[in-house]
Amino acid sequence: MPGSNLEPFQQRAAAAELEIVKLKEEIKLLQGFSNSNIDNEELEKLQTENVKLKHRLAILKRAVESEKSIASGSSCQNPTAMLSIIETLYNLFEKAIGNAYPNLVDPPVIIALGGNDPKFGDYQCNSALPLAKLLRAQGVKASPRDIANNIVSSVKQSPLVEKLEVAGVGFINIFLKRDFAISTLATLVTTGHVPPPCTKRQRVVVDFSSPNIAKEMHVGHLRSTIIGDSISRLLEYLGHDVLRLNHIGDWGTQFGMLVAHLQDRFPDYLTVSPPISDLQEFYKESKERFDKDSEFKKRAYECVVKLQSFHPEVTKAWEMICDVSRKEIQQVYDRLDIKLIERGESFYQSRMEKIVKELEAQGYLDEDDGRKIMWGNEPGNGIPLTIVKSDGGFTYDTSDMAAIKQRIEEEKADWLIYVTDAGQAVHFQIIEKCARRAEILTNKHRMDHVGFGVVLGEDKKKFKTRSGDTVKLTELLDEGLKRALDKLKEKERDKVLTEEELLVAQESIAYGCIKYADLSHNRNHEYVFSFDKMLEDKGNTAVYLLYALTRIRSIARNANVTREQLRAAAATTSVSLSHEKEWKLAKVLLKFPDVLLKITKDLCLHQLCELCYEISTAFTEFYDNCWCVEKNQFGEIVKVNIDRLLLTEATAIIMEQIFLLLGLKPVSKM
Repeated sequence: MPGSNLEPFQQRAAAAELEIVKLKEEIKLLQGFSNSNIDNEELEKLQTENVKLKHRLAILKRAVESEKSIASGSSCQNPTAMLSIIETLYNLFEKAIGNAYPNLVDPPVIIALGGNDPKFGDYQCNSALPLAKLLRAQGVKASPRDIANNIVSSVKQSPLVEKLEVAGVGFINIFLKRDFAISTLATLVTTGHVPPPCTKRQRVVVDFSSPNIAKEMHVGHLRSTIIGDSISRLLEYLGHDVLRLNHIGDWGTQFGMLVAHLQDRFPDYLTVSPPISDLQEFYKESKERFDKDSEFKKRAYECVVKLQSFHPEVTKAWEMICDVSRKEIQQVYDRLDIKLIERGESFYQSRMEKIVKELEAQGYLDEDDGRKIMWGNEPGNGIPLTIVKSDGGFTYDTSDMAAIKQRIEEEKADWLIYVTDAGQAVHFQIIEKCARRAEILTNKHRMDHVGFGVVLGEDKKKFKTRSGDTVKLTELLDEGLKRALDKLKEKERDKVLTEEELLVAQESIAYGCIKYADLSHNRNHEYVFSFDKMLEDKGNTAVYLLYALTRIRSIARNANVTREQLRAAAATTSVSLSHEKEWKLAKVLLKFPDVLLKITKDLCLHQLCELCYEISTAFTEFYDNCWCVEKNQFGEIVKVNIDRLLLTEATAIIMEQIFLLLGLKPVSKM
C-alpha cells in the first residue's frame, strides 16, 4: 500500500488511541467516585456509565488494532483472495451483537458449521445462550430466542448471506447465497489456481527434521520431516516469509571420537580424501574404541576441545565427515521433495559463548553444584535449564537459547516453530519461559512446539525391524516403491501405462502414501505404520485420493474439453449449483480457506486431509447424481454440460492445491 494511502489510517488510529487514554482517565475517576459516600441512585448511574465506557474502550482497542493492521499493509490487497466464510460471518455477527447489546463488554461470538440437514442452515450463530447468561448476571432477563431475534434484526445485509432463521431455543441458522459460491468457483476456474485467504505476512522459522551427522536417517526422523515440510508449504502458500531450518547434530563429544578415529585410520586425510562412504560402520568402530580404550577416549576429548576452538586440521576432518553424511541425508530429502537450509549446532558455537556472558551479566544464571542454571519462573519453581555444565561445556539448552536469540535478532523472525516428538514438550516449554524471562521473546513473538506421537509397527509396539533395529528411512522408501509397483501391476496399470508413466505413478503412490498416512493422523497421537492400509484404494488414503483426482481430471479430457476452454467458458457460463448435490459439493469446496486458517492456529494438518477426503466423497455423490457428459446407447457423446464441468474443474483445482500443501504429487494417468 503506497505511503499516501496510509496517512488517514494512521491519523484515525492515533485519534482512537488518544480517546482511549481519555476514557481510561474517565473510568479511573468513575471508579474513584464509586468508592466515595454518594447516594445509591448516582452510584448506579456511574456504574452503568463505567460499563458503557469500558465497552467503548474495548471497541476502540479493536479499531486501533484494525487501523494499525491496515496501515502496516496487512489488509487484503488481493481482490481475488478466497474469502474465509467463518471469519466474515464472525465480523458480521460481532457488529450485530455489539449494536443489539451495547452494554456488554466483549460478548461471545460463536460461529459454527450447520448440521447435516440443509434445512437447518449452512452455518449457525450460537451466541444467544451465553449472552442470556451474561445479561442475567447484570439483572436483565431475556430469553435466548428473543436475544437471537434481536441479533438477527441487527445483522446488516451481506453478499454472503441469503437468509437468517431463528430455530429452537435461540440458534440462528445462516443460509449462504449461491451467487457468492458461483462467483468464487468461477474465479478459481478463470485463474486456474486457488488464491489463498488473506493473512498478515510474518517471518517464520520452521525447525524440523534435524538428523545427526554420521548417523543414517531412520523412521524416527520421518514424522518431523513430513510434518515440518507440510507446515512450511502451507505457510509459504499463505504468503509468509518462511525459513526452513535443519538444526542438525554436528557438534559435541561424538565428533571428537570420529575425528580421532579418522586420524588413526587415514593419517594422510589432509592430502588424500579418506574412503569413508559407509559412515554408519565408521561410527560404530569409533564408538567401540571410545567405550573400551581409555587412551582413545582421552584423545577424543582433546579433539573436541580443538574442534570448539576451530583448530584447522581437526576442523578439516570434521568437515570431511559432515560432507559424507550430508550427501546421504540429501538423497532422502531429494526422494521426498524436501527443501531445507542446514544450520547445525556448530553454527551457534560463538553465539553460545556470547549468550552465556549476557545471561550471566543480567543476573539470570544461578550456581548449582558447579553448573550454571536458569529458571523460567521463580528460582526453585519447576525445572531449570543447564546453560553451562560443571566442566564448563555447553548443552542443548545453551544452543537452543542461542538459536532463539539468533532467529529473533538476526533472522528477524516473528514466529518460531519447532517440529519434534512429543517427548520434548517440557524442554520447549522451559526454553520458551526462559527466553521470555530474558526478554529475547516478547509479546510480539509467537513460539510453537509441534509435538507428535511415535510411529508404531503393526504389533502396536515402537516400529523396528524384525531384528529389533531402528528402521532406516532409505529402506522404508525402497519398500514403499516395491509395494506401490506391486499395487499398480495388480491393477494391470503396467499394461496401459508407458514405462515412464508407470515410474511416475509408482513414485507418486509410494512417497504419497507414506506422507499422507502420517499427515492424516492427528499428530498428537501415535499411529500404526502399515503399507497394506496405506495402499488401500478405498477410504481416506493417498491412493484413493490420487485415483479420485485422476478420474476427475479425465472427465473433461474424455469429453474433449480442454482446461483453456473451461477457463474461457467460466467468463460466460455460470457454475451449475441448482441440484442439491452440486450445492453440497460447492459448500465443501468453500471450506478450504477456513481449514487453512484454523491450521495456522493449532498446526494440526490432519484437518486438511479430512477436507480432501470430504471433497472427494462429495464429488462422488455429485457425479453419481448429475450428468456432466451425456451419452447415447452406443456410448457416443450427445451432450456436454459445461456448467457442471466447471464444477469438476474447480474441484480438481482445490484438490491439486491440497496435494501441493501435503507434499503429494498427482499424476495425469494412473
